[in-house]
Amino acid sequence: MKPLRWSLPVVFLWLLCSFIPGDVKIKDEQLMRMVFENVNINHFKPVPIDNDFSKKAYSLYLKRLDLNKRFLLREDIQTMEPYAVRIDDEITKGSFEFFELSNGILENRLKDVKGFYKDLLSKPFDFTSNENYQTDPDKKDFAKDLAALKEDWRKMLKYDVLTRIEEQLSIQEKAEKDKDTSVVIKTMAQIEKDGREKVQKRYDDWFKRMEQDDRDDRMAFYINCLLNVYDPHSGYFPPKDKENFDIQMSGQLEGIGATLQEKDGYIKVAQIVTGSPSWKQGQLKEGDLILKVAQGNAEPVDIVDMRLDNAVKLIRGKKGTEVKLTVKKPDNSIVIISIIRDIVIIEDTFAKSVILDVPGEKGKIGYIYLPTFYADFNNMNGRRASTDVRKEIEKLKKENIDGIIFDLRNDGGGSLLDAVDIAGMFITKGPVVQVKGRYGAPYIYDDKDATLDYDGPLVVMVNSYSASASEIFAAAMQDYGRGVVVGSPSTYGKGTVQRFFELEKGQNATQDLGSIKLTIQKFYRINGGSTQLKGVTPDIILPDVYSEVDRGEQESDYPMQWSHIDPVGYSKWDHPLPLADIVKATDQRISKDLTFTLVNENAKRYKRMKDDSQVSLNLEKYRAEQKKNKEEAKRYEKIGKDSTGIVITPLQLDVERIKQDSSAQARTTAWHKNLRKDIYLYQAAQIMQDIERKKK
Repeated sequence: MKPLRWSLPVVFLWLLCSFIPGDVKIKDEQLMRMVFENVNINHFKPVPIDNDFSKKAYSLYLKRLDLNKRFLLREDIQTMEPYAVRIDDEITKGSFEFFELSNGILENRLKDVKGFYKDLLSKPFDFTSNENYQTDPDKKDFAKDLAALKEDWRKMLKYDVLTRIEEQLSIQEKAEKDKDTSVVIKTMAQIEKDGREKVQKRYDDWFKRMEQDDRDDRMAFYINCLLNVYDPHSGYFPPKDKENFDIQMSGQLEGIGATLQEKDGYIKVAQIVTGSPSWKQGQLKEGDLILKVAQGNAEPVDIVDMRLDNAVKLIRGKKGTEVKLTVKKPDNSIVIISIIRDIVIIEDTFAKSVILDVPGEKGKIGYIYLPTFYADFNNMNGRRASTDVRKEIEKLKKENIDGIIFDLRNDGGGSLLDAVDIAGMFITKGPVVQVKGRYGAPYIYDDKDATLDYDGPLVVMVNSYSASASEIFAAAMQDYGRGVVVGSPSTYGKGTVQRFFELEKGQNATQDLGSIKLTIQKFYRINGGSTQLKGVTPDIILPDVYSEVDRGEQESDYPMQWSHIDPVGYSKWDHPLPLADIVKATDQRISKDLTFTLVNENAKRYKRMKDDSQVSLNLEKYRAEQKKNKEEAKRYEKIGKDSTGIVITPLQLDVERIKQDSSAQARTTAWHKNLRKDIYLYQAAQIMQDIERKKK
């Protein structure tokens, strides 16, 4: 191995960090030991703790330690590089040399940057020069020295100020055009100065927050990098993080009603809760990246590289207060979204249904929307997805429907047992899913109840955010030939099961070391194929605006791979679907649909703009680029804005209940309005009509 090459400041910092209290060292050693004991015993596929593991852990940790390459120098990487094959040895010995060294180096570079970023912002930038800034860190290398690092920061700060100038100029130009005297017109010099001051305030706050991270926070970050070598869904949860996870799983969301996740240093919108403030406001979408958060008219706080729990604290707030989110859309456009916080109505996260009528067609179609496979595990009498779906089916049958569309779009999964129970409502008897643990034969979850709740035509709607239990249900219906699966090119691809393991108390009985969540099993379809990584490919694929970019499990670092086991015996549905004819009819209809032509065009535009990550720092050129992007985007603004003509009718059994609650009336009206604009739902309804026609 190469000898370590440490500069004097780094050695000094590392020595300071190495002199930590004995009780802290003991706690860290206990924590690491218990974590990996649990992994070795309980994980579905534990990997050897060897040099290969070490290299993967090092790569992932380094990537996340300075994701945007804002701090570390090439010499720092060289200093840490020998540990790329030593992390495994440290885990075995209970040593934390690399952890201490890396944190010491990072603290050193944070001090370097703090020493010059204010100076860079103290003087006006020249926005007439022709230079560019690379916004994608994957296309950049670490700075070769401090001078190069300072130059990269200069460009980054200049870009931040540039975006503010462009925003303010656009506001002023619109005000002048509309003769809006409420907007104060400022000179270019004033706008530029205001921009620099606001950017400095943002970074002042950012560094302050960075300094608030304690050793436990950094240790949790390090351990999670180690665990994510096994798979992206295993992780360490300190006590406060486990509490937040429990809140999320219970559905008790508050604030804006969006489920968030950390992805490559960004806070990403994973799901919008139906009926929530975000859903009602309508601009925030799944896949959006939240860059900044402002409380009303206060200065926005930069949340890039911020821990998820800290970002959530900024976004959450009391009912009636305003939060402004600066959001980066998938096409790289930046928008500011204002949302009035509210208490999320949990009722809107449960199963619900309506009647659909397609103009010019006969028959009534039942529509069931299931946002998640929910279950209250702490209350045996609590609401469950399976119980509620059965009630919705019974209500629909009383309306004499001719078919059911079961919508699992954006359904991230949940209770496995409820997925099995709901699948059983559409088949007489038989296996639904195989679940295999680390040892032994797969366990087969069967529908043992011969009762058939519904035997009519079935269309299952999915998209790239349909995951886990949603994929189990869709796969079962597809394997049985029970229904037509319709949607994005593939579902999410999460075919694994996780379980929490509480860690033992620390060196004293009151010391809570938290929990770890480990992947313990894998899902397999009854045909033997896994849903992991590949997801479920729909029978009918509809154009998707994100179809040109990677999504789902394949975006993760070190995902578990697809695999296959023996199929189980099952009997196909008695009434086989003329699938080839239905696919052909849909393809012909889509090829003539101007809206879906725009969707395909927009997908290519998204991909192009995502790949074009270099921006001009010349104000004139930057404004021209922004104007071009905005003009181009106008062509696609109408997607999903016009009514499809589909008629939405509430179920008779729901009408009286809705009338008695004014808020329920408002939510129902908004939901129905969105359904009428849903081009994918309209196609699903057309597919149902195709099925009916083929039956006759």
